[in-house]
This record gives sequence, structure tokens and C-alpha cells, in this order.
Amino acid sequence: MTDIFTSDFRTTPYWWDRFPPAEDIPGEVPASTDAVVVGSGYTGLHAALQIARGGRSVVVVDALRLGEGCSTRNGGQISHSVKPGHGELTRRYGEATARRILADGRQSRSFIEKFVTDENLDCAFAPCGRFHAALSARGFEKLRHDAENQPAGFETRVTVVGRDAQREEIGSGLYHGGVVFHEHASIDPGRYHAGLLDLVRHAGATMLPLTRVTRISTGDAGAKVETARGTISTRDVVLATNGYTDAVSGWHRRRIIPIGSYVIATEELPQALVDELDPKGRVFSDTRKVVYYYRSSPDRRRIVFGGRVSAAESDTATSAKRLHAEMVRIFPQLESCRISHSWMGLVGYTFDTLAHVGRKDGVYHAMGYCGSGVGMASYLGMKTGRAVLGQADAATGLGETDFPTRPFYSGKPWFLPAAVQFYRLRDRLGL
Repeated sequence: MTDIFTSDFRTTPYWWDRFPPAEDIPGEVPASTDAVVVGSGYTGLHAALQIARGGRSVVVVDALRLGEGCSTRNGGQISHSVKPGHGELTRRYGEATARRILADGRQSRSFIEKFVTDENLDCAFAPCGRFHAALSARGFEKLRHDAENQPAGFETRVTVVGRDAQREEIGSGLYHGGVVFHEHASIDPGRYHAGLLDLVRHAGATMLPLTRVTRISTGDAGAKVETARGTISTRDVVLATNGYTDAVSGWHRRRIIPIGSYVIATEELPQALVDELDPKGRVFSDTRKVVYYYRSSPDRRRIVFGGRVSAAESDTATSAKRLHAEMVRIFPQLESCRISHSWMGLVGYTFDTLAHVGRKDGVYHAMGYCGSGVGMASYLGMKTGRAVLGQADAATGLGETDFPTRPFYSGKPWFLPAAVQFYRLRDRLGL
């Protein structure tokens, strides 16, 4: 197949076809407010919603259009959002903190479902379950072992699926079986962000897109947030920039690793083909360290397929070809299908593969979701808003951990190509 692109191919997210980033025209920059939230993704909007509903004035500022970052560029998959397991967390932090961190993961999943239900958001939320596939027999045995040895008090409903039965879950013969995590879910990230944004507006927050913050200064009397369009005096500042964190806070930038995650969407497919590929409407991932994630679209007419395609960052036309090739390796049935959309977003990774929430030099932060941000960003954004209000229920297990960096790291991940190559080699060897 020489041309994999449709005639109307777009380099914007598929989710934007119906819900593009809001085209708000930024108004005047107010001289003062109770709180400034920097970033208009899930984290920032949930923080702003809590603050505004708590009776305080709040201004949300963003260098881009509202929601133009990774909150509307992801694959719309929701998990328990904590990558290290109980054993690793216990070795790092002790049993009590490990259990509180795991509890944050569970609560992030339950929070987002309750939120979209209570707020009546039309965002295609579905508790569909995830099929996590094993790329090797060794990987399958590890998945089986972990499913049968879950930490007490944190058991989750998991079904082990052998290779002989995996086509009941996925229309692929590539894998060696896998497990179904029944509590994982999916959402339309564009529709979810649009609904959340409407709630924040209705709560009375002031929205200032296309307003880049150039400096934040804090002191005993409060803070000043300088932007390219004016300066705001404020009591509290929330930094909610995740993978888009820049030099406005060098401390935070040194702790976030921005990693490009690339996604494609296929052209519309026959219904019978989608049913063959994704018979139960699951979301999918596999045991590779260099992650791929995929699903059918909410209307079950396309496959949305994402992951890391190269050691260095790439353009979206090149990444589309590489993602298409990997998609066809998993689903040979899609060899002749074309790609209608290809896009990317910046994931905020951390050196300890944990999200972090807290306050540094008078600035609140929540960031570092390591590719599992839909639920956790929503949850930690809410918790950060509660912290600004001084509420006792703002405490989290994740807030008990240090936010690490590495010597000589300034926010540009020069080590990323070598790390990706290393993990690709491990994946090829089945390690």
C-alpha cells in the first residue's frame, strides 16, 4: 500500500472533529483575583472548579487555546493510574504510604465515574474493561502470577485469558494471551474536556487563553503572575502544565520529562470488521515497555491507535506510517485501511513513574501522570483545588512522596533516545 492517507487526512486529533479547542477571545487581564490556575487541561479545570464553587474568584490562564494540550490529544483510556506495584512502592516508601498511593489510584478511577455521572456529562464514558496482552509466553506467566497474587485490600476484578481464548477479547493472533482488567474504562477526551470547561465557566471562573505566563513570584503577601498581556496579583497559584511545563518554573521543569505520544485514527471501517477486532468494546494495551495503546472509537466506526514510534521526536506524517505498520502487525485485517487523522501530545513523565501533587515556594502543583492522566489528572486537580480552599480532605498518598529530579537535567530529555532504544531491545528479547 503506497498511500495510507485519506483524501481529507488531518494532523489534528480525531476528537477535535466534533469538539475542537474553544475559540475564546481572551479578555482583559484582571489586576487581582483570589487564585490563578496556569493550564486549562483536566488538572487545571478541576482545580478551578473546586476553587470557584468554594466561593473564591479564579482566573485560568493558558499559553494555548483552552484544552489544546494533551487533555484533548490522548487516547481516552482510564485505569487505576499508578504504575509501580505494591511491592515496589513498599520498598520505596513503607507499607502505609504505599497503600495510600494505591488508594489514590483506585479513588481516581471511581472519582471520574462519579463526576461524569453526578454532573451529567455527555462524554461517552464506558466501564468497558481493558485487555492487557502478553507479547511473549514469559510475559503471560507474569501477568497470570500478578493476577493471582494481588495485594490484600487492593484486589481488582481480573480475568486471565489464555492464548486459545484471546480472540474472544481481541481480533489478533499476535499475543500469548493476556488479562482483562474489568474496572478500566474509556471516554471521549474531547467531549469530556468540553463538558468540564462548561462547568468551570458556569461556576464563574475567568478564562484567559493565548495568555502565556512569563513569571511567577511569591511572597508573604501573596503572589504575582506576570503574563505577556498583563500582571495579576493573587493569593494562590496552581501550576497545572504537566508535559507542557516550561521555564516559568525551573524547579518543576527539572522534574517533568516531556515525551511525545503519537496517535492515529483510521478511516471509517465496516461494522463487522470493528466487531471482529474489538468484540467486547475493550481498550487495549500490551506488555511492552515502549507502550502502544488502542481502542475502537466511541461510535465503533474506527480504530484509534497510539504509542511511541521512534527514539527521537517525529512529525505526525512519519509517525502515522510507523503507527500504521505496527497496527497492521497486530491487526493484519487493517492492511488496506487508510489513516484519516494523525496527531501527537506531550505526556508528562517523572523519574519515579509517579504523579506528584503538593506545594513548592507558594505554588501548588499536580503533574507527572506518566501517560495515565485522564483519571489521575482529574482527581489530583480536584484535590489541589480542595487544598487551595484549605479543606482537610485534600490529603493524598502521592503528596507524601518527594518529587525527584536528576543531576544535569533541565527539562530537555537528552537521554530519551537512548532509553527508548534500550527498552525496545528489551521488548524484542521478551524481557
